[in-house]
Formats: sequence, structure tokens, C-alpha cells
Amino acid sequence: MKVILKADVKGTGKKGDLVEVSDGYARNFLLKKGLAEVATTSGINEITQRRIADEFHRAEYVKAQKELAAKLNGAEVTVAIKAGENGRVFGSVTTAQIASALEAQGYEIDKKKISLKENIKNVGDFSAEVRLMEGVTAKIKVKVVAE
Repeated sequence: MKVILKADVKGTGKKGDLVEVSDGYARNFLLKKGLAEVATTSGINEITQRRIADEFHRAEYVKAQKELAAKLNGAEVTVAIKAGENGRVFGSVTTAQIASALEAQGYEIDKKKISLKENIKNVGDFSAEVRLMEGVTAKIKVKVVAE
């Protein structure tokens, strides 16, 4: 019997999959617990249309992230922080401070997506990497100045 899964079922498939299972398994477990519905032509068409739409939206999202990475690549952000007379920073520059400085420039970047190679504890120029998604990264320059 062909069924369309409404939820992830271990060993059978993921939500939205069209699977062929035995009649007893379908009637006594999947349909009874509401984990699946009998596959009809309209249901199968709905699944294919949803998959096409999901792939389109995913491609649009990837395209937008790549455009953002192209804009961000090589951007310079300035972070002002308290520092001593010898250029040592009190504490260190965090990714949250870099994210807020990027937001001031008009880029909405989550602090978790910014990675630093080393802790920034001095005044000067440093590089950071922004991982927008898997395979899409941008390198930015962080200029730390004393307040």
C-alpha cells in the first residue's frame, strides 16, 4: 500500500515522503496513529508541488546569501573599545560587538556566524570570517580603535 507520511517514522521515511509499505503495517500502525495517509493522486500531486516550491525557495535563499557574501567580502568594520595607553584592550573584542558594528552599517548578521581566528586583545587591524551558510563565507576586516 502506498502512503504519504505525515511525520518522520524511524525506519520508514521522513515527513512528506511517498512510501510503499505492507497493508497491515499501514492499516494497523501508520494510519491508526495518524502518522500517514493513504496516497491518492491529489495527495501525490500536492507532494510534488510542495517539493518543487521548497527547492525553488531554497535556491532563492542560497542566491540571496551568496549576494550578501559578495557585498560583505572585504568590508571593513570599526569597533571602538576602552584600551590602555600601550594599546592593550580591557577585556577583548567579541563577535557581538562586531555584529552590532555590522548592523550599524546595514548588515543583519548573527553573532554566531562570525568567527575570529584569535582573540582580539589589542588595538589594530584583524580579519574575521562570516559563515552565512555551509559553503558561503565572507572575509571582513575588523579595525579596533581606542575610545
